[in-house]
Amino acid sequence: MRKAARATATLSLMLALAGCSARPPGTVETALASTIKQKLTVGGKKDPNPLPDTERNRTAGRGNFSYYCVVCHRLDAQNTGVPFADTMSPPVPPLSAPAVQAYSDGQLKWDIAHGIFPSGMPASEGILNDDEIWQIVIYLRHLPPKGTLGEPPVYGGQSEKSQALRNQSEPPAREHGHRKMGAP
Repeated sequence: MRKAARATATLSLMLALAGCSARPPGTVETALASTIKQKLTVGGKKDPNPLPDTERNRTAGRGNFSYYCVVCHRLDAQNTGVPFADTMSPPVPPLSAPAVQAYSDGQLKWDIAHGIFPSGMPASEGILNDDEIWQIVIYLRHLPPKGTLGEPPVYGGQSEKSQALRNQSEPPAREHGHRKMGAP
């Protein structure tokens, strides 16, 4: 009898663990999570971007994005060729998606600064300064067409477009171990 109980317990545990696999969220889960995030959990809804929407800030934002966000979102912010974007739970969203673009500038800044739990998106607070984050927000409002910026070197790409982008978006200069703020 003890053997049967042990076998039943083992089988039950195996079945329970098999039911714990990660899967992409369904339509209802996604809609509910988006609504809760936009209305309740993501701060900064009424915070305006203090930086002007200029070509200089867009370029600086693209440079900041290319050094902090590129591994998960790719250069074009639309996950082009990111091998794990769709297999994460929840999946990494293309930042051009209507659900992402529906966030206010302040909410995007808040997400970048604080990260998104439990998605795996890390907080940038303490790594990027406020102006650098606001510049990323400006860049997110002016994304290029999907796939037009080439493949970043982190994925083995050395296309002319990615090389030109790297040359155009040199990392911000550092003074005394801290990033020098990009000029607005």
